[in-house]
Amino acid sequence: MALRCRSLSIVFLVGAIAACSGSPAPNLTQGETPSTDETADTPSPTAATAERVVTLTSLTADLVQTLDGETLVGIPGSPLTQQDPRFSDIDIVSEGRVEPDLEKIIALEPDLVIGAAGFHDKVLDRLQELGIDVLATEVDSWDALETLTEELAQRLDASPDVLLARYDACLAQAPESAPSTLVLVSRQPLLSPNKSSWAGDFLNQFNLPNLTADMQEDSSFGGYVTLSEEKVLQANPEQLLVVDTGDNLLDQLKGDAFWSQLAATQNDAVYTFDYFGLINPGSLASIEATCQQLANLAPED
Repeated sequence: MALRCRSLSIVFLVGAIAACSGSPAPNLTQGETPSTDETADTPSPTAATAERVVTLTSLTADLVQTLDGETLVGIPGSPLTQQDPRFSDIDIVSEGRVEPDLEKIIALEPDLVIGAAGFHDKVLDRLQELGIDVLATEVDSWDALETLTEELAQRLDASPDVLLARYDACLAQAPESAPSTLVLVSRQPLLSPNKSSWAGDFLNQFNLPNLTADMQEDSSFGGYVTLSEEKVLQANPEQLLVVDTGDNLLDQLKGDAFWSQLAATQNDAVYTFDYFGLINPGSLASIEATCQQLANLAPED
């Protein structure tokens, strides 16, 4: 798949970024978000406690497993779930960019199915028509993550306190100040998150001055802005965060004429970040690893 298509699909998953495909680039289905997405429709106060849950994103699979693993009966076929032994005996209901298997989901007799808003709408609508309770989520900020966690805890009759404490511990690593920062998630086009994305809010929570935070979206990729090489040179960030999507983005950028002219590259302040965690929440471990990496960035001189 071309870099452009893959990069856009990645962004789509993360949070409101609609692109080639919402899953992986080969399958970033993962994280799935999109941009993915995850703020959740508030459940009715009278909603029954869920006892059999199917999740269509790796993040919600992780949250449900952590809150009450006994309820989880179906998960997405994401690398994040496939590599986690906690999910080894749980049925996989989706794979890559392929639509979730509706028949398999129904056969699991779930009383709650959780998917990403804007990405799983079709299957969630169909399940709702069949009388199965669904929850569409969109995680584009830390507040959205906390709200989702509390809502899932309510549906599972569990306490969210352990997870909320982990979030607090993660953000407690934020420095008081940091150098000006630019995040690049693709090359053609050059895309960077503004404050309306999970990545943009992550930078804000860590007091990293995101140079594209207040730029308005100029494309269909919600939460992301398109940059020209001239705009990057004008911004001239003190540090650059380049997202690894499996396409050797950093090596490609190094071949562009503008790259060597940036203060960040001249001062060796270029850092590679995983797609999961910074762009797509992905999982609790991905988020926590990103917190630690952001906390360990070279301090401002």
